Amino acid sequence: MRVRVIMACQECKRRNYNTMKNKRNDPERIELRKYCKWCDVVTLHKETK
Repeated sequence: MRVRVIMACQECKRRNYNTMKNKRNDPERIELRKYCKWCDVVTLHKETK
């Protein structure tokens, strides 16, 4: 049930993180606040396709 997802920064649109999620617990796309090394600040990251 766990799948690999790619997280993208909402400011610069770069794909920064790879992570895993459980589709049973989180069926929709996840959003996390993470550090972006290109923006040099903590920003909202959303799951991409």
